[in-house]
Amino acid sequence: MIISAVMDYINAARSVEDHLLSYRKDESGWKICKKTNDVVVSWRPSCEFSGYVYKGEGLVNASPEKVWDCLKPEIDGFRVKWDTNLKRFELIEQVSADVMICRTVTPSAAMGIISPRDFVDVVSIKHHEDGTVSSNATNVNHPNCPPQSGYVRGFNHPCGCFCVPVPGEPGKTQLFSFFQTDLGGLLPRSVVDSFFPTSMVDFYNNLSKATKSLK
Repeated sequence: MIISAVMDYINAARSVEDHLLSYRKDESGWKICKKTNDVVVSWRPSCEFSGYVYKGEGLVNASPEKVWDCLKPEIDGFRVKWDTNLKRFELIEQVSADVMICRTVTPSAAMGIISPRDFVDVVSIKHHEDGTVSSNATNVNHPNCPPQSGYVRGFNHPCGCFCVPVPGEPGKTQLFSFFQTDLGGLLPRSVVDSFFPTSMVDFYNNLSKATKSLK
């Protein structure tokens, strides 16, 4: 039974890696919904649920190593210090060297309209042949992490990010990010649709500031 559960989590992790690679390679259907000097946010209808999958594309003025140090999922890691959409990160189970089950907690948002959420995901770290590092996640159930009072349980569908080296530019990183989240609860669609593009722009801005604080 335990071996079966482990294999289920690993298979889910490999599946989400494939999903994210397909999102990165498939340029069809994306529509720009927000654009700044630093990031372009696009969306298209999700095949996983009734909402959207969002794609962020931006160039970060920091090495891939620094960017990854800011992004990597780890207990007491740097990300909870700078990412305003992440309040807490908990490791539920280390499934294998590169696959883990995590619980993340997000604060209230949109002037309190969106109450605190929590998410339980299988997360994988993948090192690609071209030097890219990706974090890949999707929702799972875990017996040690049932819904908790005070939080609405949300569901991340295949999501994550790619830290891509820029040839000839060791001090720069191309960052692709994908968010595909069912926030749960009875939220107005207009609130959800405006929240994600804005939060993704903030994500890139805060990440850029965070990289500058690293030596």
